[in-house]
Amino acid sequence: MNRNATVPARVAGQGALPGAPNRPRLADHNADIRMVLLSLMAVATGTGGALSAWVLLHLIGLVTNGLWYHRWSWAMTSPGGAATGPLTVLIPVAGSLIIGVMARYGSDKIRGHGIPEAIEAILYGESKLSLKVAVLKPISSAISIGSGGPFGAEGPIIMTGGAIGSLFAQRFQLSAAERKTLLVAGAAAGMTAIFGTPFAAVLLAVEVLLFEWKPRSFVPVVTSVIVAFAWRPLLVGSGPLFPAGWHLDASALSLAIAVGVGALSGLLACLISKALYLIEDGFHRLPVHWMWWPAIGSVVVGLGGLVEPRVLGAGYDTINALVNGSLLLDAMLLILVVKAIVWLAALGSGTSGGILAPLLIIGGAAGAVVGLWLPGGSGAWAMIGMAGMMSASMRAPLTSALFVAELTGRFDALPHALVGSGTAFALAVLLLRRSILTEKISRRGRHISQEFTVDPLALSLARDVMTADPVTLPADLPVAEALVFFEREARHRSYPVVDEDLHPVALVSRADALKWRQDPEALVGTLRETLSDVSLPMVTLDTPSDAIANLMIAENSGRVCVVNPEDGRIAGIVARRDLLRSRAVALQGERERSRG
Repeated sequence: MNRNATVPARVAGQGALPGAPNRPRLADHNADIRMVLLSLMAVATGTGGALSAWVLLHLIGLVTNGLWYHRWSWAMTSPGGAATGPLTVLIPVAGSLIIGVMARYGSDKIRGHGIPEAIEAILYGESKLSLKVAVLKPISSAISIGSGGPFGAEGPIIMTGGAIGSLFAQRFQLSAAERKTLLVAGAAAGMTAIFGTPFAAVLLAVEVLLFEWKPRSFVPVVTSVIVAFAWRPLLVGSGPLFPAGWHLDASALSLAIAVGVGALSGLLACLISKALYLIEDGFHRLPVHWMWWPAIGSVVVGLGGLVEPRVLGAGYDTINALVNGSLLLDAMLLILVVKAIVWLAALGSGTSGGILAPLLIIGGAAGAVVGLWLPGGSGAWAMIGMAGMMSASMRAPLTSALFVAELTGRFDALPHALVGSGTAFALAVLLLRRSILTEKISRRGRHISQEFTVDPLALSLARDVMTADPVTLPADLPVAEALVFFEREARHRSYPVVDEDLHPVALVSRADALKWRQDPEALVGTLRETLSDVSLPMVTLDTPSDAIANLMIAENSGRVCVVNPEDGRIAGIVARRDLLRSRAVALQGERERSRG
């Protein structure tokens, strides 16, 4: 059998001989009909994410009203209005005890705020989340927030929406990458349904969850988000969640002030991130099972509620008051300090709840305090502080800027939000190695890089990296003579074997020669006959280097023949070291500095 007949035709864009391999389809983006299929499936994940957001909000309202106001109601309300006396401590502790039992005997993946768990499932778990997580996460989060836990609903809904997307994807024959797309689509849909921030939800998917920028994932995520946004008026409501009535002029002075507010919130975010994991380490040293940690942390929450009741629960009313500038200085300072303490204690204990609302409150309070003495008012600078805090903590500057603009409806302040989030992001990446999201994953022995770059191999073609005009061996050469060649003349590890028309038919290597030396019976016949049952990986001159690397992995081959697409003749050979040279050039461009 001729080796050329078994060449994989779709790995690097080549076809089968006789005749030359087809030219690869080079394009800025790779997309096919499966992108359309995933987009159609994303309609289901968008609907599922929106419905899960509706369920979560109603569960939070039901638990809050039942525990604090002793009434049956789904309406979202704050525990602060009823937080008086010993119940202020007892209710959070009781709720955390329930969560501890659910985590130990149900699933420990419901612990924490959910986004690191979603990232870990995407990168290391083939984007597979269980039905148990999809059910227990919203219930545990509703109990946590409803009993006074200082969390938001965004982390739980990202985990729950992602679980819905993952479960739906697991019903079909999909790859891990396609499951990831639907998982993230469900997560972004849930975030959109709760906050009404479709643009920020898409950016969050790109900056935090997808770890790629491809049409295959981007288009389905947009589809899912828009579907959820269409459902939102029917399920949750319409319009900005925290509408603000002020206006911020885009003057040079106000933009400069935004730099300062962003720096302040960025430094505060770094301090809080450090404190969180110091507290978590402290809980790990306790001589009790982790099931009891949330109850211990909730004691701090309850005591904080006695000092300032507004720190209990999701605190959406507090965010609204901050962006509208309706709080006095003493109240803002108290909320800033007490909210930070109770949130760090609760999250460090491993209970269930989101981080976004607390970050908005802490950053907003910091921005509002300094904003009392700045042009524009405290509400405007509360918004900039929120953007900076979210950006520095989650390493998502674009998401943060657009998120606060969509939340408040103040798109005129988007430049200021971008300045603030960009400044905070710059400080965070300089001062901290990891974000509040990835630090948790790194403590489990896994490193994540959140930098997206173009693969250097994607910038070069086979013609750029190959060894041109390689030495070849004729297909009709007797094996015995080939063995002599390897023993006396060979300077390379392997050589292409070509027919009379210079079409490659095989690759022969030193390893083959070693086998022949140990087996005299193998010396009978020609190279064509001896090597006819092994597939030959081939590419054309226009094949991108990253496709060549993929082909080498698929074929378990260290060398690939390069042929002329017009006549199929051998033009060169690519080895692994040739591909590494492309990366070496890119590394040189990163490290070497010179004047123009």
